[in-house]
Amino acid sequence: MEAANGVRDTYPRRYKGGRERRRAPSGAKQREGDSARTHLFLWTMLRVRCLRGGSRGAEAAHLIGAMLGRSAAGWVQRAFQSTSSAAAAQPQRAAEDEHVTEPAQQECPVCSHNEWDPLEEVIVGRAENAQVPPFTVEVKANTYEKYWPFYQKHGGQSFPADHLKKAVAEIEEMCNILRQEGVVVRRPEPIDWSLEYKTPDFASTGMYAAMPRDILMVVGNEIIEAPMAWRSRFFEYRAYRPLIKEYFRKGAKWTTAPKPTMADELYDQDYPIRTVEDRHKLAAEGKFVTTEHEPCFDAADFIRAGRDLFVQRSQVTNYMGIEWMRRHLAPDYKVHVISFKDPNPMHIDATFNIIGPGLVLSNPDRPCRQIDMFKRAGWTVVKPPTPLIPDDHPLWMSSKWLSMNVLMLDEKRVMVDGNESTIQKMFENLGIKTIKVNIRHANSLGGGFHCWTTDVRRRGTLQSYFH
Repeated sequence: MEAANGVRDTYPRRYKGGRERRRAPSGAKQREGDSARTHLFLWTMLRVRCLRGGSRGAEAAHLIGAMLGRSAAGWVQRAFQSTSSAAAAQPQRAAEDEHVTEPAQQECPVCSHNEWDPLEEVIVGRAENAQVPPFTVEVKANTYEKYWPFYQKHGGQSFPADHLKKAVAEIEEMCNILRQEGVVVRRPEPIDWSLEYKTPDFASTGMYAAMPRDILMVVGNEIIEAPMAWRSRFFEYRAYRPLIKEYFRKGAKWTTAPKPTMADELYDQDYPIRTVEDRHKLAAEGKFVTTEHEPCFDAADFIRAGRDLFVQRSQVTNYMGIEWMRRHLAPDYKVHVISFKDPNPMHIDATFNIIGPGLVLSNPDRPCRQIDMFKRAGWTVVKPPTPLIPDDHPLWMSSKWLSMNVLMLDEKRVMVDGNESTIQKMFENLGIKTIKVNIRHANSLGGGFHCWTTDVRRRGTLQSYFH
């Protein structure tokens, strides 16, 4: 009769008393029997491994084949193939043993290479629950002295309720208009920013999730979480994590830059700012409130133009942070450091805002020291008009130049402040249609349209625009 492995069993089956009796064979027959039993054992083990997962069976076949030599390996391979077929015939049983699924291939929902390709999906920040940051040294260095009493009085508390209510309504209307323009709008989670938190290095309350441009940067299909530099923004990423995890599950890359400790050593505790003249002098000397103790940067200090990104060293972005980004994005992207005559550099997009291929808005009050290299590359440099926002309107965290902090919906459409008629005219002269929205109260929290958004997906390809 044939054994299960196809080797003839020549042994007598029974002896007196009903128990099986076998003669002890010798020589070649002994070796043949040992080989048969070995094959049967291996076949059984392989069948179990194959039914539990094809890759494990393949691994077992490889290892056992190496042990038994070429002849046995061939037999094991045949056994693996036959048991794989058996496993395929029993999908229900295999699924019960182990659930292994591969993600379905689909188009990545995250893809953006520049600031002007057709916008398809965007994250818009929230003003809800926004808190005034505590008046720490890094906040003092980034705000104007006329607002220091405001921070001293309200630090760690909510922004004025009526003002905040109007800001929330303005951003809701902005979201509605974006949707009318065909853009998918996503929002961060509402969080209670009033809760105090403590690390081994500092204690603080939170601030807000109003400005996604500050914390998130999309480069191709990768979302990069910036480490930030204000202690009140240490945990700001929590509001965006549900969205980022969703994008990651759908195929996006997700990178979190090294999180700084924000220990005292990151800040010049004696940063000598008293007047605007002090600021100009310190900025000209390349001195900032953040040190090079550890990498830090806000994403809003970078601006994208395909394979080239431009960044400034600022009060919140140090050279270690810039170098981290340079190494991380190399060799596919180049990171260029540029600078401006700016007494209080913080975020590049109200100073130097790229709005099209070879087309940039350059703040006339903060001229770029490297502007000639853009002109040599054939770029058109446009100087926006003086903002119209009144002097008595509170801008606790920014300057009037939020008028140029615009959001391009594509090369021929721009979202612009409804009150800024002069810059609207400038865009119309450039052949760009203006989508007018009023966010004056939202401006008070520190940003314009570009700051209040992070573009998740723009329809376009990766190109070089700077030669």
